[in-house]
Amino acid sequence: MQNLRGILLIIFAMAAFALEDVFIKSMTQGMPASQTLFLLGVGGSVAFAIITYVQRGTLAPLVHRDMRSRIMLWRNASEAVSAMFFVTALSLVPLSTVLAVFQAMPLATTAGAALFLGEQVGWRRWSAIGIGFLGVLLIIRPGAEGFQLAALLPIAAVFGIALRDLLTRQLDPTIPSTSVAFYAFLICIPAGALMIPVSGGFVVPEPVGWLLMLGATVFGVSGYYAIVSALRVAETSIIMPFRYTRLIFSIMLGIIVFGEDPDNLTYLGAMIVIGTGIYTFLREQRIRAR
Repeated sequence: MQNLRGILLIIFAMAAFALEDVFIKSMTQGMPASQTLFLLGVGGSVAFAIITYVQRGTLAPLVHRDMRSRIMLWRNASEAVSAMFFVTALSLVPLSTVLAVFQAMPLATTAGAALFLGEQVGWRRWSAIGIGFLGVLLIIRPGAEGFQLAALLPIAAVFGIALRDLLTRQLDPTIPSTSVAFYAFLICIPAGALMIPVSGGFVVPEPVGWLLMLGATVFGVSGYYAIVSALRVAETSIIMPFRYTRLIFSIMLGIIVFGEDPDNLTYLGAMIVIGTGIYTFLREQRIRAR
């Protein structure tokens, strides 16, 4: 029963994140990507500061010395860079394409763990990683007619987030997750400011812009909490494959909200990425069990 609850929570989280992406993409249609990222940082950091205070009765965990460790600083830097690429990608590339490429993130994390952390990765997982990135090439199709350089932005975001996750593994496990999330959003504020020369200066948001920011914050925070709750009540090996439902929700929302029409190669590439990602995860679990 606990595993079923975990599965439902992870599916809810993926739906929430897909809706958050819709709100972010909608924000970028009325304001520069720099301002979108800036406002997301403000909304998310305020939300997690409030959550921290409600849970602990103090904001002390947010200013603890562990928050100034070298690993935390590098993690925040990678978070900022990946957020810059991700928000820019959402502003320029179809939602379904961005999220299809984004599913390669676990493959990039596995490769990074082998290359930089010395984790043992056998030929089966290396083969799955290679095939998975061939699926990514099917999605973005570099060199094909109509190819845009902006399609490479989701790949940059994938590698940035993979680095973030590798650094997260090295954090002190006693650091509250809400504190980590607070700084993940807080770093988006200066990141958004740094993007001004590239994406343009800030504009006065229309009322709908503030509502979109509120929606993105609510669904982002809800998705985060659902994931944390799922990992606490269920087995990771059972619930994690369901994280790929985010792509299903994103494709549906892209079609309904933005009128997108993914072609067959995009679907095929996404299936390859998801299949190799699930295989890699299950293979890792089997090796750890031994």
